[in-house]
Amino acid sequence: MAIHPSLLLQFSLLKNLPPTLLPEVAEASSLKTFAKREVVLNKGAASVQLCFLLEGRLQATDFTLDGKEVGLYFVDEGGYFGEIAMLDGLSQPEIMIANKKSQIVLIPNSVIRGLILSHPAMTEAITTGLAKRIRAQSEQRQILSINNPMQRVCSQILSMQQPSRQGDVSASVEWALADPPTHQELAMMVNLSRETVTRVFQILQSQSLVLREKDALIVSKPDVLQQVAKGLLDLTK
Repeated sequence: MAIHPSLLLQFSLLKNLPPTLLPEVAEASSLKTFAKREVVLNKGAASVQLCFLLEGRLQATDFTLDGKEVGLYFVDEGGYFGEIAMLDGLSQPEIMIANKKSQIVLIPNSVIRGLILSHPAMTEAITTGLAKRIRAQSEQRQILSINNPMQRVCSQILSMQQPSRQGDVSASVEWALADPPTHQELAMMVNLSRETVTRVFQILQSQSLVLREKDALIVSKPDVLQQVAKGLLDLTK
């Protein structure tokens, strides 16, 4: 079923499309709803469309050689996914799971590839997005190499700070992470058990380094959290 052209304007990758093209793209697109924990994309599946998250939240996951599920990154509302397989024509490299009820706009590869190749702004946006993903995954590998669970969790929390605020960490400026991952989602990202992550948060909260406030995680002492992440401060003693 086609979607209304106005829905396409919800996505940064598409907002600069000429208005005359929107009805044509909308006619070729469709909208699909996924329940919480439902698989949106399967690893190894053929690539037939680029996916845009209209509502909800998704987590890209994969499995280690011993079969343990590992969280790779999140996709928030307005984001897109499936671009790697769309660009190279190979199968999907990871699993995408809905962390909550989600609505996805699906645009066929035959349509979106032509738009990306013919509109420099879209080409730049998708290549910049891939570069950010590569940098984030490189940082994630560094975090996973940390042996101490406390340091690993603190490093992961700090890595989720908005890029525009990252210069404030050493200045002790409090910042908030909206809609933070659950302990289970975070555990998947740092390859620890949920119970271990919960114990770490109990210690961090007892020291007032992080606080839960409604739907946000407040990092109240980022400079101290940085010391813990680097192993310069041991909160377990």
